[in-house]
Amino acid sequence: MADSPFGSPELWRRDDLVAVSRAFDAGLVLQGYRSGVFPMPARAGMMGWWSPLDRAILPLDQLRVTRSLRKMLHRYEIRVDSDFDAVLAGCGDPRRPDGWIDSDIRRVYRQLHREGEVHSVEAWTPEGELAGGLYGVGLGGLFAGESMFHRPDIGRDASKVALVALVRILSAAGPDGRLLDVQWRTPHLESLGVVEVSRPHYLQLLKRALELDDPDWTRPPDWARPD
Repeated sequence: MADSPFGSPELWRRDDLVAVSRAFDAGLVLQGYRSGVFPMPARAGMMGWWSPLDRAILPLDQLRVTRSLRKMLHRYEIRVDSDFDAVLAGCGDPRRPDGWIDSDIRRVYRQLHREGEVHSVEAWTPEGELAGGLYGVGLGGLFAGESMFHRPDIGRDASKVALVALVRILSAAGPDGRLLDVQWRTPHLESLGVVEVSRPHYLQLLKRALELDDPDWTRPPDWARPD
């Protein structure tokens, strides 16, 4: 992290927003995640680079799967990277409140997906419709979740089922030290087991995670494969 274009974390502002830039491309995004920051538009024409003072993560052994959610697991088929554009479109639906996935975000993350650095985990109905899913950046043992969505008409708990599948994919990869980053804690994420860690602690966890090999994204959990 010492060679990061974002500088030394010891010099970062005591604020979730640590930098802004006009530059925004795939290479800078990857440097950001490796440095402990992630992009999100700050204002018109400027990309914000964020590293929350209290970073939300989901410890893989602390995922909370309620009885009702467990019953939903077999309702969907899990696929990985089969329709990334559709997941990105679902997450970036302009009808959603607080939307932040603009054209620059779509352009860069599509490129990173083509390069194998960004993945989507998808929940599909038996009729072959995308009910929900999530996407994020995978670097070694880090998965930095960016956004998730579900279709209310057909996708009850679909995004949660995708999250369960993601946790199982990461857990199956072993060894210990994998890091599932979800940026900020919300009541919804907290109900699933998300906790907060300080920025310095997160950076320690990140360093260890980046030393690990990538998981096998071609192998969804056994329960999530079609019969």
